[in-house]
Amino acid sequence: MSPTDTPPSNPTPPPQAPAGPLTMHGQYIKDLSFENPRAPQSLIEQKQPQLTLNVTVNTRQFDPRTFEVALTVEASAITPEKEPLFMLELVYAGTVTLGDVPQDAFGPLLFIETPRLLFPFARAIVANTTREAGFPPLNIAPVDFVALYRQQLDAAGGKIATVPGGPVGHA
Repeated sequence: MSPTDTPPSNPTPPPQAPAGPLTMHGQYIKDLSFENPRAPQSLIEQKQPQLTLNVTVNTRQFDPRTFEVALTVEASAITPEKEPLFMLELVYAGTVTLGDVPQDAFGPLLFIETPRLLFPFARAIVANTTREAGFPPLNIAPVDFVALYRQQLDAAGGKIATVPGGPVGHA
């Protein structure tokens, strides 16, 4: 074919790939709070702190298949004398649309798969925030979101509500 030839026309458009079970539209910091109440003394004293870490997952429904999934990370450190070194709270969220999946797949997609996608970014934010505050970076170990989901199911009596138009569970 020479540069002046036009390519043959194709009357049928290429087939579109089927939508996956989960489409991530965006992810964002919804809330970030860091307190260092004893600075600069907390940075001068180099004592081994006692760390507390809590991770929860919450969802909010926008329409029958679109949700906000929020991963909340709360971390704090106290001295052996029980004085606070720092308190951190991060709510890192993403909006997702679920594809053509049965209703019973909503829970695992919202409370396991979406948090797995969000977690590496939340982990990096926590590490960077603690490092920028003058502490060693707090590198959170991977979270077992399957176990966390099972705990939420047990706490909710075996079912997390996924009624279209209604709330979708809690942590």
